[in-house]
Formats: sequence, C-alpha cells, structure tokens
Amino acid sequence: MGLTGMVFSTIAIAAGAVMYWAVTYQGHGFRLSTVGVILMIVGAVGFVASAIIFATSRRPAASPNRTYDRQVTDPQGRTAAVHEEVH
Repeated sequence: MGLTGMVFSTIAIAAGAVMYWAVTYQGHGFRLSTVGVILMIVGAVGFVASAIIFATSRRPAASPNRTYDRQVTDPQGRTAAVHEEVH
C-alpha cells in the first residue's frame, strides 16, 4: 500500500467528487451521487490507512540489541579485538 495506495485513494476521492457534484443525469436503477459519496468515503479511509502505513514504514527498525567492536589491551601488552553484544 503506502504511497501507491495514497495515489489510488486520491483518484477515488476525485472520481467520487465528480460523480457527486458534476454529474446531473440520474440513470434508472441507482443514483450516481450515492456512488460518488461512497467513493469519497472509501477513498478517504484508504488514504488515511495508506498514510499510516507509509509513515510507519519510513521509521528505522529499533533493535533492542547493541553491538560494540573495540580494541583491548591486557596487562602484558597484548591487544585483541573484542566484539560485544549487549541486550
């Protein structure tokens, strides 16, 4: 979803607005203005859901574990590379 969903939702809202406010002919069987309202509502809900998904997918994943690489020297003067993982 994300950005693509936001685009499709915006198109649905625009199509619904055109059906509601610009179409004057009401065919036999169903009302285009009602379909326009439904499209605007579904488009708005889809836009909000897509915006939430887009916003949360942009955050970096937080890891509870941290890793450290460091150089240590013992009392005899020897050095070693140490890799630590802290929880």
